[in-house]
Amino acid sequence: MVESRAAAVQELRARFAAGQTRPAEWRAAQLRGVLRMATEMEAEICDALHADLGKPKTEAHVHELSLIKSSCLFALKNLKKWMKPQKVPAKLMNFPSTARITPEPLGLVLVISAWNYPLLLSLDPVIGAIAAGNAVALKPSEGAPAMSSLLAELLPRFVDGTCIKVIEGGVKETTALLNQKWDKIFYTGNSRVGRVVMTAAAKHLTPAVLELGGKCPVVVDSNVDLHIAAKRIAAGKWGCNNGQACIAPDFIITTQAFAPKLLESLKKVLEKFYGKDPLLSADLSRVVNASHFGRLKGLMDEEMVSDKIVFGGQRDEQQLKIAPTIFLDVPLDSAIMKEEIFGPLLPILTVDKIHESFGLINSMAKPLAAYLFTRDSELQNQFEGAISAGGMLFNDTSIHLTNPYLPFGGVGESGTGAYHGKFSFDAFSHRKAVMNRGFAGEARARYPPYSAPKLKILKGVLEGKLGDMIQAILGFPRGK
Repeated sequence: MVESRAAAVQELRARFAAGQTRPAEWRAAQLRGVLRMATEMEAEICDALHADLGKPKTEAHVHELSLIKSSCLFALKNLKKWMKPQKVPAKLMNFPSTARITPEPLGLVLVISAWNYPLLLSLDPVIGAIAAGNAVALKPSEGAPAMSSLLAELLPRFVDGTCIKVIEGGVKETTALLNQKWDKIFYTGNSRVGRVVMTAAAKHLTPAVLELGGKCPVVVDSNVDLHIAAKRIAAGKWGCNNGQACIAPDFIITTQAFAPKLLESLKKVLEKFYGKDPLLSADLSRVVNASHFGRLKGLMDEEMVSDKIVFGGQRDEQQLKIAPTIFLDVPLDSAIMKEEIFGPLLPILTVDKIHESFGLINSMAKPLAAYLFTRDSELQNQFEGAISAGGMLFNDTSIHLTNPYLPFGGVGESGTGAYHGKFSFDAFSHRKAVMNRGFAGEARARYPPYSAPKLKILKGVLEGKLGDMIQAILGFPRGK
C-alpha cells in the first residue's frame, strides 16, 4: 500500500511536470466532469450521506450537492478571467517596462477532507485546485466510509484519473501521505490534527490551508423578531447535520431578562421542526459514530451541567441519536464551554447587558464564525469592530458560506487561509510577479564606478523626483 501511494504521488507529479493540468480546456473539462457526477449520481450520493450520517435528503441536496454544483458553475463562468494575467502599473524609474501578475498553479496538492460534510468538504477544495491547474490527491475522511468509498469509485469515472486521484485510508495512510512532499496541503478538521498537518508541512516548507472550527457564538439582543431569530438559530444548529458543523452555533449569549422568552421560542420552533419525540424524526441527522456519541454524552452528564438542561436531553445510543438539547447558564469552566461541542447541545449564557457579551467572546479563542441578532445598527458596528472571527453574520446563521464572493476561512485557532469562489483559485495559485523591460532607457548612474553625482541622481530616482529620473534616463552624469 505504501508503495502504491508513493507511485500515485509520483504519477501525479509527473503529469503536472508534463503540463497536462495547465491548459484552460483541461481545467474546464474536469470541472464539467465534477458537475456531471454531482448531477447524474445524486441518488447514490444521498444514499451514502444517509449511510454515514443519517443525513436527510433535503440537507444532502441543499448543503452538499447544490453547493458543489454552484462551485463548479461559478468556476467555469470565471475561469478564463481568473487565469488571465493582471496588468499593474510600471514605475517611471523602470522606464521602459511593463508589469503584470501571472497566476500559476502550485503543482501537486493534497486535500484531506472531513466526515461531517464528506462530499462538500472533499470536492469544494478540489474544484479550486483543478481551476488553478494543479494535480490533486484527495484523501476522504475514514469517518464517512460510505462517501469515501463512493468518491473512490465515482471520481475516476468523471475526471482525469491520472491527474486527480482519490486515496482512501485512516490515520496510518494519512500519515504516510503527509510524509510525502506536496506543493500545498488543504486540511479540514479539528485543531489537534491541524497541528499535526502543520508540523508535517513544515518539514518540506509546504504551505497549508487549515479549515478548523471553534466555539461559534450567537449574541441575541432583545429587540429582534423573536420567532424568526429562533428559527434561524435552530436551522443553523440542528438543521446543519444536527450541530455537527464547524460553523454551527456553539453557544448563545443573551440578557438575563430576555433569556426566558428566547428559550420558550426555541422550544416551540424545535417541537415544530422535529416533533414531540425528535429521536423519531427523519429530519434529524444522527451522531456520526459511537466515539462521538460517548464524547457528547460525557458533556451532557458532567456533574456541573447535568442539572442545567432546560429542554431535550433524550438519547438513543443504539441509533446514535441525541435530541436537540438546551442548557441554561452552564459554568464557564465546564467541559461543554471549554471545547467545541460539534453536536446537538446548545448552552445559553446570560449577561446583565448585551455589551458584556463582547468581553466574554474575546476571552475565548477566535471562532470560525460569530453571529449577532439585533436591529441596532450601532451594536452591529461595535460587534464587527470588537470581535475577531473567521466570518461574521448578522440576523442569521451559517448562510454566509453560500456567497462565493466572500472568503471562507478561520483566524487564529479556527484556521488559516480561505477559499470559496475566486478565493479557492487563489488558495491553490502562486501570484507570480513579471516585469518586461526594453533595452532603451539605460541609466549610467546605477552602475559602478560610483560617484557623488551618480549617488545624487540615484537618491532622486528612489525618492521619485522627476528631474533626476529624466537625467538618469538621458544618461547623466556622463561617464562609463
